[in-house]
Amino acid sequence: MTERRHTFWRDIVKYRTLLFMISPAVLLILLFSYVPMAGIVIAFKQFDYKGGIFGSPWIGFDNFKFFFQSGDAWRVTRNTALYNIGFMVLGNVLQIASAILLFEVGGKWFRKLMQSALFLPYFISWVVVGSIAYNFFSYDVGTINSVLTSFGMERIDIYNTPSYWPYILLFFHTWKFLGYGTVMYLAAITAIDTEMYEAAEIDGANVFQRIMKVTVPNLAPTFIILMLLAVGNIFRGDFGMFYNMVGSNGMLFSATDVIDTFVFRLLMDTNDFGMSSAAGVYQSVLGFVTILTVNYAVRKYDKDRALF
Repeated sequence: MTERRHTFWRDIVKYRTLLFMISPAVLLILLFSYVPMAGIVIAFKQFDYKGGIFGSPWIGFDNFKFFFQSGDAWRVTRNTALYNIGFMVLGNVLQIASAILLFEVGGKWFRKLMQSALFLPYFISWVVVGSIAYNFFSYDVGTINSVLTSFGMERIDIYNTPSYWPYILLFFHTWKFLGYGTVMYLAAITAIDTEMYEAAEIDGANVFQRIMKVTVPNLAPTFIILMLLAVGNIFRGDFGMFYNMVGSNGMLFSATDVIDTFVFRLLMDTNDFGMSSAAGVYQSVLGFVTILTVNYAVRKYDKDRALF
């Protein structure tokens, strides 16, 4: 034990420069990620301004009971999970396909041009995307309805029809993040040993066979890691996207309301800190359990590809 202690302090002294360099990041995480976790107690209290976070009276699990009995818990949980599953599956499939196509396309200038064009939407704010969507789908001045009326057809009330919005949100999310994922997968493809492609070509493999037998299997580790990271956020909706695309349109809540927008609206409309915090804790626990379960399943299949 004493020897271990001495070794520990020797390592501290030996790597003091590296530890000093990483200390700002560690301090930042402690201050903004771990210290605020003390506020989790609000979920178990009847918050009042006089008592504050730690002086408010305890009410146990009453906030959670009210959240589940309100009838909103299942709806927002279902919407959050289904949207994120759709984003993960469609997004990764299109990103892999796009990366493979760019890799196989000849001409560096064309490849760079397409990379830039695909990556550009990633830098566009959801506020701007929401404005673009409004100009397309608005009942009165939207491009789609203007085109329909010019052909003598009836207008479509998109902003009051929930059934359209899963497809709309899926499209805009995929469009915005396609370039970002493509760049990551393209980097993984360029890291594949070129001798494998040369050997496959010598053996008579055509371009499609090289993709299926060389490229796709070598992308599996990157795909699994990205999916595991995404699964950890499967119960966290992209608040910026949902709020800016839908706003406070109650007609669309049945199809677009996720846990994040529900918590925000609950806090703003009712000023109920306890129930808002309970919904947030519920969301975090779901995400924690999900990532542990999926990581366990991956470890059972191939422990070298698991996160931990």
